[in-house]
Amino acid sequence: MATLILPGEWIKNWEKSGKHEFVQLCKELTEKRDHGSEIRDVQAALYELCWQVVQGNLKLDLVASVLGDMMELRDDMTSILADVFSILDLETVALEEKNKRDHYTQLVGACLFFLPEAILKERLDPETLESLGLIKQANQFNQKIVKIKTKLFYKQQKFNLLREENEGYAKLITELGQDLSGNITSHLVLESIKSLIGCFNLDPNRVLDIILEVYESRSDQDEFFLSLIKSYMCEPLTLCHILGFKFKFYQEPNGETPKSLYHIAAALLHHNLIELEDLYVHLMPLDATIVEEHKRDISEAKQIARKLVMVVLPSDKSEDKEKEKEKEEEKNEKPPDNQKLGLLEALLRIGDWHHAQSIMDQMPFFYATSHKAIALALCQLVHLTVEPLYKRAGLPKGAKGSVMHPLRNKRAPRPAEIFEDLRRDTFSMLGYLGPHLSHDPILFAKIVRLGKAFMKEYQSDGRPDVKDKMETLLSCFLSIADQVLLPSLSLMECNACMSEELWGLFKLFPYQHRYRLYGQWKNETYSSHPLLVKVKAQTVERAKYIMKRLTKENVKQSGRQIGKLSHSNPTILFDYMLSQIQWYDNLIVPVVDSLKYLTSLNYDVLAYCIIEALANPEKEKMKHDDTTISSWLQSLASLCGAVFRKYPIELAGLLQYVTNQLKAGKSFDLLILKEVVQKMAGIEITDEMTSEQLEAMTGGEQLKAEGGYFGQIRNTKKSSQRLKDVLLDHELALPLCLLMAQQRNGVVFLEGGEKHLKLVGHLYDQCHDTLVQFGGFLASNLSTEDYIKRVPSIDILCNQFHTPHDAAFFLSRPMYAHQILSKYDELKKAEKGNRQQQKVHKYVAACEQVMTPVHEAVMSLHPARVWDDLRPQFYATFWSLTMYDLAVPHAAYDREVNKLKAQIKAIEENPEIPLNKKKKEKERCTALQEKLQEEEKKQLEHVQRVLHRLKLEKDNWLLAKSTKNETITKFLQLCLFPRCIFSSIDAVYCARFVELVHQQKTPNFCTLLCYDRVFSAIIYTVASCTENESHRYGRFLCCMLETVTRWHSDRAVYEKECVNYPGFLTIFRATGFDGGNKADQLDYENFRHVVHKWHYMLTKASVHCLETGDYTHIRNILIVLTKILPCYPKVLNLGQALECRVHKICLEEKDKRPDLYALAMGYSGRLKSQKVHMVPENEFHHKEQPARSATPASQQNGPGSTGKPATSTSKTEEGTSEDGDRGKDKSQGTTKPVNKANSAAAKVTTSNGNGALNSTKATKERDDKEKSGKEKKEKKEKTPGSTPETKVENRREKQRDERAGKEERVAREGKEKTPKADREKVKAEEKSSKDDKAKAGNGEPVEVSRERDAIKESKSKEKGDRSAVAGSLKSPVPRSESAESERDHKRRKLDSHSSPSHSSSVKDNSNEPKESTSKHHVNYNSVARSKSREREMEKKDTDSTQGRSKEKKEEKDRKERKRDHAVNDREASQETKRKKDENGTNSSKNSKSTSPTCDSPLSAEKEKSKRSKSSSKEKAESVKPERTSSGGKKESRHDKEKSEKKEKRESSGGKEEKKHHKSSDKHR
Repeated sequence: MATLILPGEWIKNWEKSGKHEFVQLCKELTEKRDHGSEIRDVQAALYELCWQVVQGNLKLDLVASVLGDMMELRDDMTSILADVFSILDLETVALEEKNKRDHYTQLVGACLFFLPEAILKERLDPETLESLGLIKQANQFNQKIVKIKTKLFYKQQKFNLLREENEGYAKLITELGQDLSGNITSHLVLESIKSLIGCFNLDPNRVLDIILEVYESRSDQDEFFLSLIKSYMCEPLTLCHILGFKFKFYQEPNGETPKSLYHIAAALLHHNLIELEDLYVHLMPLDATIVEEHKRDISEAKQIARKLVMVVLPSDKSEDKEKEKEKEEEKNEKPPDNQKLGLLEALLRIGDWHHAQSIMDQMPFFYATSHKAIALALCQLVHLTVEPLYKRAGLPKGAKGSVMHPLRNKRAPRPAEIFEDLRRDTFSMLGYLGPHLSHDPILFAKIVRLGKAFMKEYQSDGRPDVKDKMETLLSCFLSIADQVLLPSLSLMECNACMSEELWGLFKLFPYQHRYRLYGQWKNETYSSHPLLVKVKAQTVERAKYIMKRLTKENVKQSGRQIGKLSHSNPTILFDYMLSQIQWYDNLIVPVVDSLKYLTSLNYDVLAYCIIEALANPEKEKMKHDDTTISSWLQSLASLCGAVFRKYPIELAGLLQYVTNQLKAGKSFDLLILKEVVQKMAGIEITDEMTSEQLEAMTGGEQLKAEGGYFGQIRNTKKSSQRLKDVLLDHELALPLCLLMAQQRNGVVFLEGGEKHLKLVGHLYDQCHDTLVQFGGFLASNLSTEDYIKRVPSIDILCNQFHTPHDAAFFLSRPMYAHQILSKYDELKKAEKGNRQQQKVHKYVAACEQVMTPVHEAVMSLHPARVWDDLRPQFYATFWSLTMYDLAVPHAAYDREVNKLKAQIKAIEENPEIPLNKKKKEKERCTALQEKLQEEEKKQLEHVQRVLHRLKLEKDNWLLAKSTKNETITKFLQLCLFPRCIFSSIDAVYCARFVELVHQQKTPNFCTLLCYDRVFSAIIYTVASCTENESHRYGRFLCCMLETVTRWHSDRAVYEKECVNYPGFLTIFRATGFDGGNKADQLDYENFRHVVHKWHYMLTKASVHCLETGDYTHIRNILIVLTKILPCYPKVLNLGQALECRVHKICLEEKDKRPDLYALAMGYSGRLKSQKVHMVPENEFHHKEQPARSATPASQQNGPGSTGKPATSTSKTEEGTSEDGDRGKDKSQGTTKPVNKANSAAAKVTTSNGNGALNSTKATKERDDKEKSGKEKKEKKEKTPGSTPETKVENRREKQRDERAGKEERVAREGKEKTPKADREKVKAEEKSSKDDKAKAGNGEPVEVSRERDAIKESKSKEKGDRSAVAGSLKSPVPRSESAESERDHKRRKLDSHSSPSHSSSVKDNSNEPKESTSKHHVNYNSVARSKSREREMEKKDTDSTQGRSKEKKEEKDRKERKRDHAVNDREASQETKRKKDENGTNSSKNSKSTSPTCDSPLSAEKEKSKRSKSSSKEKAESVKPERTSSGGKKESRHDKEKSEKKEKRESSGGKEEKKHHKSSDKHR
């Protein structure tokens, strides 16, 4: 009981000292005043003492006397002791020891004399009382207690509250129910009520309750009752309790609270007669219940959404339906009223927004307004608030508007008069409404119209003082659009009018704001509310249903369904549709057609959804193989083009997206721009154009539209105008161009690092094509002023914006054309002279005025040394003109006009067409026809003016400061090559421009050299092209070849267009151009040799590319070859060589790289079809005695038929081309006049057809030094005097001439059997050709290099013969011998008369004086003498050889029968080689590089036998061999010396001959 414990000593010595100590302690405790704690201490002391008695430690009588004494200490001591006994009673009852209980009972009994019975009966247990004898029976006592308690606490006294004066209440009700229309005021009634209360003793609270009851039944008398209650009431809490009691009465399961009660509660709240907090606690349900209900609704909605998305099996469906029915039944059991919502509605009805807002804040977001009654009440309140402003600013003209009765309540929100007032309450009310504004479409329209009115004011009012307010209001309207208007639209049932109304507001926002709103709507709004979650799921389900059934046939019906669905939930619908299109691109056409029932807002949302789909970061824009763009992106791009063209959708967002992607260095999305421009403007970019289309593209705009594109994209006027307007309004035209131009290189160097090469090429092409397409669109659609205003000058474009030069000129070109035409028109108006000449002069003047600043601007684009070769005027002219300026495509115009005539005829003959339609169509065709004819006439005049201008300009185009070669290099490097791969039309332009420069007889322009450089080194150009550039480069080569083929095919054409033109000069004199000097011109036959050489070079390059195995090389060369097929190959053996290689590609790539296989198969098929047009080599260029030998052996044979010598040739030629250029540069700079004979000799060197046009630079300076050193050495070795070798040589020449016809026949037979290349042989021959090249380049004596060649050749020959079947392999030795002899013979023939040559003569001519000084200074007359002597000897030799020709034929037949024996062939070839070398017939330096493809072993062996007979004399004079090759061949140093002596004696003719060997070998 307490912590006080009596000391043990007290108990032991109780009678002596313990008793006294205890009493003393108790006195002290009772005297202490400690706020009630003294009672606890006394109780504890008494408890301890009594406990000692119970334990038996103290005697009972001793303790009883002490307790009796202590009763005097305090008045309440008896009660304290009774409490102690009560506790001990409870404790001892529970003890098992009975004696302790007895001790307790005895103690209580001993104390009875001083403790009152009543206290003990009150405190002790009935059983204890019974044992003490205080009561008779415990049970009876218990029953008595129960009765007394019931009587005390549960029975009420009967009392008449009304004092049975019911009349007072009757009078009260009558008083309150009287007619209040008269002069009765609440004050008068209150006095009456007071009297009644006093008279009839009425309860005031009951009176108040009756007043409220009457008010409830007369709720229209607000004013009266409110003032009565206000004056009657004493305390608000009392009123609140009475109201609460009333509300509680209706909180039964099926109870329904009357609206009148809500109304009086709302009225009392509104007039502050009660507090909301006090009343709120009496209302049901609890807030926690409301929150739970809201959460349950959301989870149910999500579950429904999940079910709609999931695939449900048929068996499950029936079960689900049953469960749903059960749930609906449960819901139908009416829950108790939500009194809080009822009160809220009443508050809104009377306009108490402040209290209503407080109640709404207690609930989850949009929970209150999700109940239709509350939403409508709030809508009504908003109606009243905005009405005055709406009537002033938002009501459309002519509309009356419905009459709104304002609230009589003065405390309601004040109506808005100006837009600023809306911020007071209206915006917050709308915010609480949220998506439930959908219940009131009229209010929706009002808010939208107010928004429109505000936007107009916002856009027109530019005052700075109101700017901040306007910005705030704008953000408020945007928030309302986001949180209220769009979600409400989602819940409206396909209301197209609301959608259009909303677009009226949205179109005034910039697209950035709109797209932000759509993004929120699509991605966030639908998850904010259970209703919206369900709506989203239902929309997706419906969209799936429609899309599954959408086909081309039912577009109309499906389109209507899509339209209905899109009016309310466009974002969800389009999101699903786009996801389907990304998977199935065949849906694009029906989807686009089905979108015609959309509203303007929906189209705008579609644009946003497309951009969002394109920008999806989770989607890869490359396919998994990383080589192509993903199909989903291609599908979306196609959709963009089709949708934006067909429907009036704003493009700004899409174009800005592409611009931003380009800024970020991503070019994938250019695909979209390409599609949009193609579909909207009708401008198509393809490298697969036919030649007819390409021709049409060089005409005017009308011709381009009619004949230039694959798809006749009509009616693009409106769509292209829309595209143009967007680009100009948003200033995107120039940025897009510049970004694309810069991105071309970015694709390769920034984007392309880790990407597959094929993809990089594709992206580069896409970027470039889109630039060309987009630039073309701007040029044809922008007005002159717009274009000039936006495109900066060329130097700013290149230097400041770092635009590549080709792109910069491409953008500037239309500007120059516009400026020249406008200037020309000005000048024409200024002086009214109609003569054609005057017009032309004015045009030239206009060009000068416009182009002079351009000439100055281009100076900064390149280093100053460039302008030493090209004039800026020439450079600018080349880049500023187009095909439209150079030629009129008459054929294309005629073709289109004839088509239209045929159309008119067809229309007339068609009886099914109605007459009015016939008339319209005929009128359209006739108008189009007239337009085309007018356009043709206009272009013709323009071209004439341009050509006249060029004629005047041409003399100042090229300077003679540096060499022709250098000039051509610059022209190719800076003009031709960059532009020929820019576009297909530019490719044609470049070819035509070269032809034009030639036709204009431009000084210092070497046409031959230009063509030669173009055809000779295509490997590197082809290898560095992308796929589309290959198409364009092929087209350029094709056009160049067309010109060359035209000249080649007809002598008359050649003489008309080339002879006497400075471009075909082969010797350039310091004194300038002398066109009449035939000796300086290339004659027709030699030109044919040159063309053959160009064909040969193309074959060599093609074979090289095909054999690299590299994807890009093979793809590009196949594309180029396909493009040039009309003009190449024309020579049968070259065609066979190509066919062989392409066939090999087909076999190799069939399973590896299917795209290469497809290209190769396509080309192979077309090549076979061209075979009928191919001609043998001797028909392509004459191979009769002098002229035929002009073609070297290397050209007579296909460069790759067997692979061996051809490859070596290609290596040699490539290696020497650079050296050749430099020598040429020097030679062209020389100014010494050259002797006619000398020039003739020099020209002969190129008559082999493989001349210096291939080598673009001459030998290096180092080579010249070495050459002169070795020639001095030779001089010492040579001795004067005639030797038998010369005779032998002449005899052999005649023999060869006789055999020429036979050899050609055999060669043709051999060509038919062109085998595949043997790798080993190729390598061996390449090695040997490199050695050959090195010797030739270093000026080493020809014979020395011949020795080494022979050794290597014998090795490679052995290898080749081992692997080849007899008869299919062709031995190179006999062919080379025959070629050699032919060349020697021709050389002698041509030495006697000057034959013109091409540009290698430049080299030879300029080097001639140097060589002659380093040798003997021989008089030129001796040259002529030596030549005549040679001719006589040749004549004799011919006669003596004729007798032997029959023997040769017989021998040939015999050999034919033995050609299967490969070993014999090899021995024979080796023997022949040895004999030939011993006989000193090693003047044929080029024999090693010739191609063996077209020679059969038969002809080889025949020639061997010839050689052995004709050279029997020389054998006797041969000296011991200097070297022996592995095949047993021997070569004689002595023979070499003899031939040198002979050449020496033949003076400069011999020198030139030798020099020819060097140069020709180099070119090979």
